[in-house]
Amino acid sequence: MTSIGRMLIATGCLLILAGLIFLVAGKFSLPLGRLPGDISFRGRNWQIFIPLGTSIVISIVLSLVLYLLSHFRR
Repeated sequence: MTSIGRMLIATGCLLILAGLIFLVAGKFSLPLGRLPGDISFRGRNWQIFIPLGTSIVISIVLSLVLYLLSHFRR
């Protein structure tokens, strides 16, 4: 049971970190959500937003960070 508790705490810390990153990105006007490749459809009473470009950038950054962390842990 202690491993589940640690996993939940780690997940919570990661969510807090992600929230802080989005807050900082908003204050510094980083174009997350407005990158080339992000698709947006708008109608009269509806809107569909598919952030493909933003998802790719976030995936690359997270992969790089996790690679560096695993490299330095060895």
